Amino acid sequence: MQPFEQRVGESFRRQAFMATLGATITIEKQGEVEIRFPFHASLTQQNDFVHAGAIASILDSACGYAALSMAPEGHDVLSVEFKVNLLAPAVGEEFWARAQVKRAGKTLIVCAADAYARKDGQEKIVATMLATIMVLRHQS
Repeated sequence: MQPFEQRVGESFRRQAFMATLGATITIEKQGEVEIRFPFHASLTQQNDFVHAGAIASILDSACGYAALSMAPEGHDVLSVEFKVNLLAPAVGEEFWARAQVKRAGKTLIVCAADAYARKDGQEKIVATMLATIMVLRHQS
């Protein structure tokens, strides 16, 4: 296991909100991460679609962890800006976000992510995100 994979995994395990969603993470390679969660009725809005907040959360976390995989040892990351476009209602049995780093600088990392839903064996893109992530030194 690469050091960046260990850092990302340890950080993900500490994130209580992802546990609340029942989310899991896969580190595809340095700079690329996927986060998945299963459908649960408690995550729906008034029309029985999965709430945009849940979708935005996995997009944000996927971007953050893709960025963390590129950050230097002894540093962490924090989202400072993101834009989400909701493309279709989030309906399905499973949802996931795939993120990749577009550019990693010393202070800022720009990432993009797409969110998908699987229903009856069919995959559909439901949202997309562009995010700016700040690199910061661990506070002791």
